[in-house]
Amino acid sequence: MTPSGGTTTHITDGGPCRSCGATLTLPVVDLGMSPPCESYLTADQLRDAEAFYPLDVWVCEQCWLVQLPDHITPEDTFVEYAYFSSFSDAWLEHCRDDANAQIDRWDLDGGSLVVEFGSNDGYFLRWFAERGVPVLGVEPARNIAAQAVEAGIPTVAEFFGREMAEKLVADGHRADLIAGKNVLAQIPDVNDVVEGLRVLLALDGVVAIEFPHLQRLIEGNQFDTIYHEHFSYFSLIATDALFERHGLRIFDVDEVWTHGGSLRVYACHADDATKADTERVVELREREIALGYASPQAYRTFDEQVRRTKRRLLQTLVELQDQGLKVAAYGAAGKGMTLLNYCGIRTDLVEFAVDRNPYKQGRFCPGVHIPILAPEAIEEHRPDVVLILPWNLEAEITSQLAFIREWGGRFLVPIPEARLF
Repeated sequence: MTPSGGTTTHITDGGPCRSCGATLTLPVVDLGMSPPCESYLTADQLRDAEAFYPLDVWVCEQCWLVQLPDHITPEDTFVEYAYFSSFSDAWLEHCRDDANAQIDRWDLDGGSLVVEFGSNDGYFLRWFAERGVPVLGVEPARNIAAQAVEAGIPTVAEFFGREMAEKLVADGHRADLIAGKNVLAQIPDVNDVVEGLRVLLALDGVVAIEFPHLQRLIEGNQFDTIYHEHFSYFSLIATDALFERHGLRIFDVDEVWTHGGSLRVYACHADDATKADTERVVELREREIALGYASPQAYRTFDEQVRRTKRRLLQTLVELQDQGLKVAAYGAAGKGMTLLNYCGIRTDLVEFAVDRNPYKQGRFCPGVHIPILAPEAIEEHRPDVVLILPWNLEAEITSQLAFIREWGGRFLVPIPEARLF
C-alpha cells in the first residue's frame, strides 16, 4: 500500500469491493496496526497478547465506496458489545426530535410498524413506542438487546439481512419505516442488508438510514472515526449505487450535525411514484461530484493530512508533559481508541481516561492500556488538561466539565487539529 506521502509496503490492493466486487487499487489512508476499538481490557488481561489488525482504507474506483478490507468479522465485536447509545444527552435529544419528525412526516400510528436494525438499547425506538407506534428492534449484541427488552422495546438478538427479513415477512410483518442509525458502516455484507431492507419494506414504506458523511470525514480530518468495526465510509454517490443495485431509490437527504456531520438518506422502492426526488438530494449529488468524490481527486492527500495532525497533537502533549502538567482524557469511545493507538498515546502522555458508561469503568483502553475511570475522577484528581476524545460532543462535555476552570484546567480537542483552550 502506498498512500500519497505514506510508507511503501508490499500490499498492492485492498481485495474486492464489498459493494460492487471490483478490485480495490486506490489507497486512501494507512493508520498502521490497531486492536479492535471496543476490546476494552480487564486488569487480569493486561499481560495477555492482544490482536492487532491493519487499519488501511481504500476507495473503489467503480462505485466510490470507501472501505476497510476484511480483517475482523461482526461476530468478533457485536455479539458482546461495549457501546451503549444512551450515555450522550445530545444524542438522545437528536433521536427524540428525529423520531417525532418521522412520525409526523409519514403519518405513523398504531397500525404502523417501525423496525430499526442495529437498535442498540432501544434509545431511538422508545420515542415511537411512547406515541403508540408499534416497534421492533434488531440488535445482534445480546447484552444490549437484553437491556432494550427490559426497557419494554421488543428486540430480536440477531444480525439483520435478507434471510431475517424474509422470516419477518413470513410472520406477517411489513415495515412502514425502517431505520438505521450509524449501523450501515458496521456491516461487512452491505448487499445482504440492503436486500433485506427491500424485502421487509412495505410497498409505500420508507427507509431512513443515518451515517457519518464521507465528505465531512475528509474535509474535517476526522480520521479517528475509522476503526475496524466500521467497514465502510459512505458518500451519497456510493450509497446511491448500493441502493439502486437492490431496487431502492434515494429520494431525499438531511444533513445533520451528529458525529461531525452525517447524512440521513430516505429511500423507497424504485417504482414508488409517490415520492419524487427532492432538491436537497439533487444538490448533494452535484456537490459531491464537483468536489471530486466520484474521481481519485478527493482522496489523494488525506494520508499526509492525517500524519501532520498526529505530529502536531503529539507535540502538544509532549510540551504539556515537559511543563509538568497532568493530562486526562474524557470519553473512551471507539474514535478515541483509534486516535490513541495511531498516535501511540499511552500513560506517559495521558494518565487516565473517564467515561460515563459503567461497562468501561475499571477497564483499560485496548492497545495503549490507559485506565478508564468514572467521570468523578476528574474532580478527584484535578488534571491540568482534559483531552476530549469524542470531539463531536465538545459543547456537551465542556459544559459538563466547566468546573475544571476552578483550578485553571484547560481542554484539548484533537480534531481537526490540536486546539488547547
